[in-house]
Amino acid sequence: MTPQTVIDLFMASVYAATELSLPLLLTALAIGLLISIFQAATQINEATLSFLPKVAAMVAVLILVAPWMIRRMTSYTQNLYAKIPEIVRVHK
Repeated sequence: MTPQTVIDLFMASVYAATELSLPLLLTALAIGLLISIFQAATQINEATLSFLPKVAAMVAVLILVAPWMIRRMTSYTQNLYAKIPEIVRVHK
């Protein structure tokens, strides 16, 4: 296995992880921002106020994007297994 192959595999895994986590992270960011604006406007300074809306929104987004996430991870895993002969061939 060449160093370039290791780098390519690592970059593909980082890209896949980033791609899969992005919908949930963006949801948490957006809900957190909206709650912060609401708290600033109403002067309600309660730290736990944003917890329940964030969790509810993230669960809703997870339910919506779960099929896509499963397809993406399945595709990534199939591509990884398909590269095994190429990696072994390069190694010999």
